[in-house]
Amino acid sequence: MGLTGDVRVEIGELVLDGFGPSVDVDLVSAAFTTELARLVRAHGVPLASGRERELDALAGLPPVSPAVSPERLGITLARSVHAGLSGRGRRR
Repeated sequence: MGLTGDVRVEIGELVLDGFGPSVDVDLVSAAFTTELARLVRAHGVPLASGRERELDALAGLPPVSPAVSPERLGITLARSVHAGLSGRGRRR
């Protein structure tokens, strides 16, 4: 996923364990992309300051109920990923 400005975030895979085949991945993806782009525009990505950086995985994402809407799931995941990219999450 490319984002505007000098920051490029590429996510190879977003795994949704425990959500089953009925989750609308297109809605989750759209909400995730929109929210992550908003957060990067508003707050930047401190870990990317001036150099290329690569993280293989982020851990410590909050549990999310499988009953949550696809939009809320995408937003929650984007906020968690941004926290990890900003140095506030745990790296695995």
